[in-house]
Amino acid sequence: MESVFLFIIEVIGTFAFAISGIRLAAFHRFDWFGAYTVGLVTAIGGGTLRDVLLDINVFWMQTWIYLGVTGVALAVVILFRKMLVSNNRMLFVFDTLGLALFVVIGIQKSLTEGYPMWVAIVMGGITGSFGGVLRDILINQEPLFFRKDIYATACVAGGLAYWGVKGCGGSEILQQLICAVTVIGLRMCALRWNWSLPVLSYDLPKNTSQENEPHEEFSIHPDDTEHTPSDKTDNTK
Repeated sequence: MESVFLFIIEVIGTFAFAISGIRLAAFHRFDWFGAYTVGLVTAIGGGTLRDVLLDINVFWMQTWIYLGVTGVALAVVILFRKMLVSNNRMLFVFDTLGLALFVVIGIQKSLTEGYPMWVAIVMGGITGSFGGVLRDILINQEPLFFRKDIYATACVAGGLAYWGVKGCGGSEILQQLICAVTVIGLRMCALRWNWSLPVLSYDLPKNTSQENEPHEEFSIHPDDTEHTPSDKTDNTK
């Protein structure tokens, strides 16, 4: 029963992330194959890295369903492209939903393999965010993961919420639910009140490069001047 529930979550997360990738590809005027590729990489990228690190069978190689779900996502974007592509909030909705579900999947799979909770939180973050990093690289834009948006922080917060409910003796369903709600809630609050992490930056003052350049002062003393043979007095006769 638990494995079926996790499989359903993984399929829904795959669909949501594929929509976010295909929608962004459509915005940049990719063709159908390019859009499908971006959607597929977005959907399976994080889970692939997770399974490789956990040394287990890569999930999408066990069944064709994930490739099929990405194809369905492509058809949905084609049919409803005006609503999905023109509305910037749709990218946020599907990206946040996929992020929350994949964080849950990453944590649960890591715990099932016997890894400690801190590893599970890291794997949850990788599962939820790495596909989006690959998506942004393929689209040729700065990955959302590395911007000031509340993205990776939401993954960590969801993992900590999972850990807290687990420590209080909550059921696995409750642990997964609280984790997903935490990720979604934090992302929505960040959008609503414009929350962000501090940006690490350093602005050089104007003319700093010229002022800081080392300079030497040269002076010529009379004793240091060179004399040519014509300047010397010839006393030989």
